[in-house]
Amino acid sequence: MAGIDIESQQINPQRSERVPLLQDHPLIITKDDTNTASYLSGVFNLSCTIVGAGIMSLPAAMKVLGVIPGVLLIFISGFLTKYSVEILLRYSEKEGSYTYGQLMYDAFGRIGEILFQISVIINNTGITIIYLIIIADVISGSTTSGIHHSGVLEEWFGEQWWTGRAFVLIFLTAFVLVPTAWIKRMEALQYTSAIAVGLAVFFILIVMEITCYKLAMGTIKQPALFPRIDDYASFGNLFTAVPVLVCAYLCHYNVHTIRNELQDPSQMPGVVKSSLSVCSTIYIMTGLFGFLLFGDSTASDVLSNFDSDLGVPYSSVLNSMVRLSYAAHIVLVFPVVFYALRLNFYGLVYNSAIPLTSDNRRSAFAIITLSLILVILLGAIFIPSIWVAFQFTGATAGALILFIFPASIVLRDHIGISTRRDKILSWGLIILAVLSDLVAIYSNAVSLF
Repeated sequence: MAGIDIESQQINPQRSERVPLLQDHPLIITKDDTNTASYLSGVFNLSCTIVGAGIMSLPAAMKVLGVIPGVLLIFISGFLTKYSVEILLRYSEKEGSYTYGQLMYDAFGRIGEILFQISVIINNTGITIIYLIIIADVISGSTTSGIHHSGVLEEWFGEQWWTGRAFVLIFLTAFVLVPTAWIKRMEALQYTSAIAVGLAVFFILIVMEITCYKLAMGTIKQPALFPRIDDYASFGNLFTAVPVLVCAYLCHYNVHTIRNELQDPSQMPGVVKSSLSVCSTIYIMTGLFGFLLFGDSTASDVLSNFDSDLGVPYSSVLNSMVRLSYAAHIVLVFPVVFYALRLNFYGLVYNSAIPLTSDNRRSAFAIITLSLILVILLGAIFIPSIWVAFQFTGATAGALILFIFPASIVLRDHIGISTRRDKILSWGLIILAVLSDLVAIYSNAVSLF
């Protein structure tokens, strides 16, 4: 988020004691007293932010790690995410900060806020590119390791010029994503977020039903409980699963916006716990049953596996239902992530945090929105694999937003509230993030050349 809130509640009385710092801030402070979001609305919006594209790469991560380490890593990642969000909320409460960016400004000055904004821009650009890749995989198909996975249109109408990835992405962007990305208030997405979460659950239920049926029929092989490590390369591959999970749980850039819209902002810790519980359950079910269903043939985007006979009644119908339901989910999640991308880019360019609903620079809003969508579209057309995109975005900007920035705020401790436990855990977060991401970047770079 930009450095100053766009949907804040009443200013914390403690904040007035820090007025000199705010007076030096180049941004504009604005307030919105119409906080009408309910607890359930907050859970839906945060869960929608979390359960985006990352869920589709979890079966592939499970294939790399094995079932037991994979499930444990999902739990550990959820715990670390919860802790890092708690850091943001606790320091924001003490500081009277209403955005993540403002909290970074208070701790590190303008340079800290700029680093955060750039990180969100990089991360959310990568995530939205992944969204389009997934949708294109579903509709047009994809090719992984020389194996072609047919898309829905290709199955229904055969290979045509208008079923190609480029045409489908351009058409979808122009007539579906641009209109949904034009919204100027996050709260307008609460109902679509609820539908998006419902579609994700619907997807999981279908996958579970297919897997359970095949288990009962005895047609599923025993999954690998632990990773197979034969050499240094296979050992290094284990770390490539970590950035995927980093992207899967990332929601921090929307935490403050959701908190600011709640009727009772003190409910936000409960919203975080409920959302993480729901999403952890969905992640475990997706990773476990997706890997069980497809085994060693699990694709980096598991939706690509739903293009052949599943060995169950009405296989083709179930294939289409699975893929189209999750494609619809991604379409509804896209504007939630794009909102934060545009807002931070807007704040970085204009050095202001005027609410989009109050800003009269309509031409600037249109140009920035269309330019960002064009970059996302081109990225989706030319990045062939969701796995590559997830590894690099998760290993860079995602790790900064999720782990390194919150931990740095604790270690900076400019208001003197960090405990010894906080500092130990924060150092652990930084060391874990840096080491695993260095190995992941190295492994990914080697695999590309």
